Order: sequence, then structure tokens, then C-alpha cells
Amino acid sequence: MKSLSLKRLTGMLSIMAVLTQSCGGGGPFGGGGDSDQGELTGSLDRPEWDAQVIPLGMTNVPGGTFHMGQADEDITYSMINMNKQVTISGFFMDETEITNNEYRQFIEGMEAESDTSADWTFEQIQEELRPDTTVWEKDFSYHMGEPMQDYYYSHPAFDEYPVVGVTRRAAVEFCSWRTRHLNSYRIEQGQAELPAFRLPTEAEWEYAARGGLDMAKYPWGGPYVRNGKGCALANFKPGRGNYYDDGYSYTSPVGAYFPNGFGLYDMSGNVAEWCDDAYNPAGYPIVWDLNPTYTDPNEPKKIVRGGSWKDIPYYIQTGTRSYEFETQARSYIGFRCAMINLGRSSGFDF
Repeated sequence: MKSLSLKRLTGMLSIMAVLTQSCGGGGPFGGGGDSDQGELTGSLDRPEWDAQVIPLGMTNVPGGTFHMGQADEDITYSMINMNKQVTISGFFMDETEITNNEYRQFIEGMEAESDTSADWTFEQIQEELRPDTTVWEKDFSYHMGEPMQDYYYSHPAFDEYPVVGVTRRAAVEFCSWRTRHLNSYRIEQGQAELPAFRLPTEAEWEYAARGGLDMAKYPWGGPYVRNGKGCALANFKPGRGNYYDDGYSYTSPVGAYFPNGFGLYDMSGNVAEWCDDAYNPAGYPIVWDLNPTYTDPNEPKKIVRGGSWKDIPYYIQTGTRSYEFETQARSYIGFRCAMINLGRSSGFDF
């Protein structure tokens, strides 16, 4: 393959050299300096593409094969996450959950777009995309949520904390805006567009959460939620009524705990994360074993993974499945973005 590519490249360079020296036409099927001399060269008017750039804040998740599903007991015996071996192509993923300040950049960007587009108005932005800060009151009965409601999204003290109170639809719109924002700059610079940002599929999310450790119960391997010194390895609910034992009563700043083998932070706990898939309790047997995903636009329940600051250890396991209605915002659900890697990322070199 390498010799063939070199041969074709050499031929193309020779043709281009001839064209730069020639002043005449190239025959009835193409003339002037754009002639390919009748050779199969491929279209020459293409943007340069040496290797895909990893966007700021993302890390490479190399492709591979793993056993998707519960890595330990399913305490509900619900049979909704039986093991299945699947293959995942390489992709990029945000190292951390999207923060309040990053989401604020999105809101400001959408407001700027609304000034120049009839498709968006400030009222639509405020109603559909702004984080619902009242979730800190609505999600829990008899709970003093006013301080979090008043300050969590607005105050700079929480800028590096994960954004919450956003619906799945808002998360999808964030991905679309982020794609436009990056590619508009790349086009101005004469660069090729990058693939779209999107929510990770459920299979991608679980593969990434394991960090290269097949059948890992937790992103750090497991099977325990504390290290040898007794320190919690994630932000979750260590015991009944005990929220602070991991260091934080509610969410923690992103990246406060050690990353997994792929360099990803908070894949267990902190906030649960929206995924691209619709929820189906029998989804595992249905989906294909190569880049599986379950899509159903008529299903309002969408997959949520990772567990959160309010959950017991079972719900922060890499194989535990959960869902929420796509129009529902919660004080314990956020998201992170993914992007397909168009290059070879398996780690093999031929």
C-alpha cells in the first residue's frame, strides 16, 4: 500500500511539474493549466488533511474491543445489561464534563447568533437552553436548595464545576453550536472542517469509562470505591445520609479525582451524563456488535450514564444503565462531547 501511494504521488508531482512548464492546451477533454494529462490523479482541488487535530479539552480514545455490560452483580436482576462483546472505533472525548463557564460561552454565542438570525430569538434561548437553576429545589423534598439555586450557575466560584439543569435537547444543541463555532474558524483559515461534535453513544461512553480495562467495575479498575488510605476515588454518596465523606456535599470541580487509563475524569460520579441512545431494556441483544447504538426518535427516555454525587456505589459502576426523559433537567445530570476520529487510532503500526 505504501509503495502504491508513493508511486501515485510521484506521478502526480510529475504531471504538476509538466503543467507548470506548459503554456498549451491539454486536448479536447480538458485544457489549460488544469489538465490532468489524461491520468487518474484524483481531484486536486481539495483541502489539506495531514492528521485530525484533537480539539482543545479532548483526549484520544483508541478503538478496541470490550465486553459491554455489567462487570459485577446486577442487584435488581433486571437483565437489561447482559455482557456482549463489541468493537468501538477510535474517537475523541472531552476529558471532563462540560463546565458552567464553558456552557456560558455557548449561551453567549447563541445570543450573538440570535441577533443575526431569524431562526433564534433571545426568548427561545432563555427558555430552552439556559440551565434550569430551580432543579436544586425541585429535585429534592424538604431540602434547602436556595444557595445552590442562586449561585451554582451564576457565581464565578462554580465556573469549573459541571453544568447541570440542562435537558438532553440542550446538550445536543450545545454540540451543534460547538461544531459551527470551531469549523467557522477553520474555514476562515483555509483548513478542512472537523467532524461534528455530538453526544457519545452508550457503548462509546462505557468503553471510554473502563479506560482500557475490560470488565472493570469502576474506571480505576475496582472493585472498591476507596484507595488503600481510605480516600474516596469519586464524588458519590459513600453511605446513607453521608454525602461529604468524599470531600464534597454536592458536585465537585471537574477533574478533582484521578483520571482513568484514557485520561478521562469523573466517568464515575460527580454528575451523570447524557448519551446519544434511546433507552430500551432489551437494547443489548438488538444492536450490532460494531459501534452499536440504539436509536428511536419516538422514545422520550434517553440513556444517562455514570451516576452522580447523590448516588450510591452501584450507580457509579461502568456497566450500570439508567435513563431520564429528554426534556427533563436535573441537578445531577450533565454531559460531555465526543467526536469521531477519522484517522487510524487502534494503536497498531503497519
